[in-house]
Amino acid sequence: MRKLSIMCAMFIMVISMVTSCVPQKKIIYLQSEQLSNDSVMVSDEYLNKRHFDYKVQPGDNLQIRIASLDTKSAAFFNNMSSVTGMTSTSQYSSGNAAIYISGYIVNEEGYIDVPIVGELQVKNLTVEEIQDKIQEVVDEYLNETIVYVKLGLFNLTILGEVYKPGLYQVYQSDINIFQAIALAGNATDYANKSNVKIIHQTPNGSKITKVNLNEADILSSPEYYLKPNDIIYIEPLKMKQYGFTSVPYGTIISAISLLVTCFTFVAVYLK
Repeated sequence: MRKLSIMCAMFIMVISMVTSCVPQKKIIYLQSEQLSNDSVMVSDEYLNKRHFDYKVQPGDNLQIRIASLDTKSAAFFNNMSSVTGMTSTSQYSSGNAAIYISGYIVNEEGYIDVPIVGELQVKNLTVEEIQDKIQEVVDEYLNETIVYVKLGLFNLTILGEVYKPGLYQVYQSDINIFQAIALAGNATDYANKSNVKIIHQTPNGSKITKVNLNEADILSSPEYYLKPNDIIYIEPLKMKQYGFTSVPYGTIISAISLLVTCFTFVAVYLK
């Protein structure tokens, strides 16, 4: 009976180790194998110059402002932009209302309707190209003006093995993949960080790329910086796919422990 107790205890220990442990190599971000001669980790540098060359697409929100020495004309334009923004964005009522109200939504044909300037085709143009295009037209009507154009909203969708999956709106010109994952509360221990999918929206549809967040080389990858409307999907490790997290192993192990205790008590009592 004592041998049976020992065997059961060993079985419990093995089950616990197999079902509850995720290898550390699958958890750690930015792993690097490069070591110096004295086995001390070297400080690595990963170059990645940011090029924000995103092409504007239908549904994007643009913020347009004019600064001019002719304050009355500039004020008229900027006030009109708020009114126009309100009408053109009423169907997009979620998120930051101020951004929607004061911005211009690119319609399905790729146009925005700007006061004074008129209808402009902006699809597949960068923010800088749109700014230059508007500046050229405005210069015909106003003196000493500067046109400012930027994306009003940077939408990201984060799904899969993160603590807070969902749609996130970022109010800045760029964001990297680690900042995005931090928005979602970080990846879970069962996240497959070596095979993270990023779905980019392109003029012709969608494009899927894969990145490995366990490797430090991601810092110099062109995929390190995200684009507006990207979807990030972090799939689970195979151990979760096989059901290791859904089966109530804690309950099973507790029941086995109770049985072992009972058998031991009976064996001692009968002896």
